[in-house]
Amino acid sequence: MAGKNNTNTRGRRYLALVSIGVALVLAVSAVGNSGQTAAPRSQAEEYAAAAPKTILQLQQFRTTTSIRIRSDDGVDGTATLVNLNPTVNAWYLLGLAWQNGKSSFYHLENPKPRARRLLLDPTYLFGIDVCEASNCSPCKLFGSSLEQAKNSQQIYAPLCDGRVFLRNPTRGYRTNLEAATEFLRSEIWGSEKVIVLFHHLLGDSHREAGELRPQPAGYEAGQDGRQSSPTPIPARIDSKYANRLLAPTALGIPLNTSPSAGLRPGVWYLAKDTPGAWVSLITPAVIDTGSLRSEKTGTARLDGKEESALCYLVAFDLDHFDLGYALGTEHPGVGWSEHMAPGVRDPRLPGPDGIGTMLPLVSTGTIAPEDARKTVATFTGGFKRAHGAFKYGEFAANNHGSHYGFAEKGVVFSKLQPGLATIFVLNDGSVEMKTWNTADSGVLYKVQYARQNGVPLVEYDQASQSTVPGRLVRNWGGGNWSGSEDRKLRTIRSGAALQISGKKRFLIYAVFSDATPAAMARVFQAYQCRYGMLLDMNALEHTYLALYRRAGSQLLVDHLMTGMQQVEKTSSQGPLPRFLVYPDNRDFFYVMRRDR
Repeated sequence: MAGKNNTNTRGRRYLALVSIGVALVLAVSAVGNSGQTAAPRSQAEEYAAAAPKTILQLQQFRTTTSIRIRSDDGVDGTATLVNLNPTVNAWYLLGLAWQNGKSSFYHLENPKPRARRLLLDPTYLFGIDVCEASNCSPCKLFGSSLEQAKNSQQIYAPLCDGRVFLRNPTRGYRTNLEAATEFLRSEIWGSEKVIVLFHHLLGDSHREAGELRPQPAGYEAGQDGRQSSPTPIPARIDSKYANRLLAPTALGIPLNTSPSAGLRPGVWYLAKDTPGAWVSLITPAVIDTGSLRSEKTGTARLDGKEESALCYLVAFDLDHFDLGYALGTEHPGVGWSEHMAPGVRDPRLPGPDGIGTMLPLVSTGTIAPEDARKTVATFTGGFKRAHGAFKYGEFAANNHGSHYGFAEKGVVFSKLQPGLATIFVLNDGSVEMKTWNTADSGVLYKVQYARQNGVPLVEYDQASQSTVPGRLVRNWGGGNWSGSEDRKLRTIRSGAALQISGKKRFLIYAVFSDATPAAMARVFQAYQCRYGMLLDMNALEHTYLALYRRAGSQLLVDHLMTGMQQVEKTSSQGPLPRFLVYPDNRDFFYVMRRDR
């Protein structure tokens, strides 16, 4: 094995990524403790520096090793393996540099991060060691195996008998609406105003009025879907609607018990064949506003259309499910947002975090095989980077416009910004929602997934022990709620919330068929959610949720709203669900049945 100086030299030699014309430099170091909680000082400084950098330099907890290797045809070289976040232990970057001048990078995925590690073994010249506990087995990679996997046209190409996957680049699907919007943005002068008008004209196009019906004679309480197991907290409903029912004409998720007359507003109904998943319907009009602390904190008054617009909610019992998050093939993106105040952009930087590309890492826009087999639901993420920053208000001048942060598999693609609404998952599987602050950087090393999107819709007030609207719910620009230039905010919107009932925790995804942030806040208050945030808006493909049921070998896809099925690709066998079966250009969350 070569000495440390020679190893450093070879490591630097191969890190020219010709395909994007950017030189990447890795400092080769010894493998650190996989349970490390602090980044090495030099890497922490790289992460924090307001300077151009690579995606690797944005990973302050990474560990790097380098060894000499030999190819099948006897060419010597250097292999460098980077564990991008050893605490999460899911993603590795392998770099190979040969004495003939060729070099290449491979983004590897460890499908069992809690049980399995990938190591470079200096006594083994042809591959890596795949280790579980104290047992390590060699895997031959540094020859034809990697190139065959790279050329296989598989998004996740198996290596080492399926114990490791190579992530390959792919093109994500986009709908006709998305394609038209992108064309307008990139090709038509003044397109942003055209798009604003377009969205404004579509504002009420998905509105569904919640028709209230009298409860028929003989309607039994047991018909409302209540079960003996703990359910999510029902909404606080005005007593005058106690015997009324809502008729959900667009509900696409079948229920265990579904009275034909309608559903009680604010009550949770168990989803068919999906223990731990619940569905509820509500309109703002039926909420007991006297129980809400809205007036003191300043939510806007709702108009008649908004009050009567139906909202669909799905709750996932976090004792039963884990949550994952994945980037789309194109979005959110890591460059500068278009939505920034003048003079905030730093011309020295390719993006707000110092990076302009995520290469050589690969974003697939679909769920990895190990997670896909457990997935029971998917739903869309937040704003694209184009709108994921602040143009107005207090956040516009801070941190280059406070671009929304996100992380996947322990890898930071955009830094999490203080003051922004954040949903994140730690490496133990726990799901949290909160307003991120600078002190939270202490847990960043164990953040497995994270997504920020604006500011909170609701949060928990310790003093009153109640849920209150976020302080910027009424501030159009300061909250970056998006909408038309004349601040008309009512449109189809989606949001996520966390509800806590005793020792039970429920993740709630909600689609509001025609709402402003004020209506969203009022609904999340009514369900006593501890925290709530906006995700995306303006179209069914941006507010999408699908639930999956398996009947033998058949996969059944149930959409939260029936119109969402139009987003899917189709085959002779039926719809092909986005994110699960084929890659998408947008980021998304996925809900997995928890392994017992």
